[in-house]
Amino acid sequence: METQGLGDVPKHQERRGGRPAAGTDPQKRRQILDGADRIFSTLGYDAASMNDVAHEAQVSKATLYVYFQDKEHLFTAICAEKRDRNIVELIAFLDTGKPIETVLLEFGNDLLTRLSQPFVVAAHRIVIGVAERMPEVGREFFEAGAKRVTLALAKLIDHHVAAGRLNVPDSYLAAAQFLELAQASVFRPRLFGAMTEPPPREEIDKVVASAVSMFMKAYGNSGGR
Repeated sequence: METQGLGDVPKHQERRGGRPAAGTDPQKRRQILDGADRIFSTLGYDAASMNDVAHEAQVSKATLYVYFQDKEHLFTAICAEKRDRNIVELIAFLDTGKPIETVLLEFGNDLLTRLSQPFVVAAHRIVIGVAERMPEVGREFFEAGAKRVTLALAKLIDHHVAAGRLNVPDSYLAAAQFLELAQASVFRPRLFGAMTEPPPREEIDKVVASAVSMFMKAYGNSGGR
């Protein structure tokens, strides 16, 4: 029996001659996403058009619309890719072999640094803007983004609770609280345009250090090591 590789196109999605059916070619999709990423990075979301994307990606406008029905879906697809890469790298900080304070400081600093970047801020604005009309987009971004990070942090907290280092009755709530504390005074001003540039390193360090201090005062177990 033949097996199908992860990168193979299913037989029902192939045209005669082995070519992928319209809208299913992974290389063409990658070509479009790379071109769109360059356009959005250069022109910004509002100024960029599907014509600009088609020209940059070197595809026809008709081909572009076969893969993505509109600019919003195209942009959110790019956001999803970058989000997933960011989250994998962020979760890597959650090392159970290090002291909890050290991990929270490193994790929190990386989190706030990433959240403050222009593309991440723009992505949040776009997703919030389309969520009412396309609730599935907002739901997917929450489930695969904020919730995924919260669950990963909750798992770390559970580990330290079991080791007697933390006293936490609800690890998911505690994780969500720390994430909010680590963004305090920075992310929302960035999101709403009150802070037009990413904060300096010393500001990030101050915010996150305060978040860790508050978290440990609330949940630290002085009897644990």
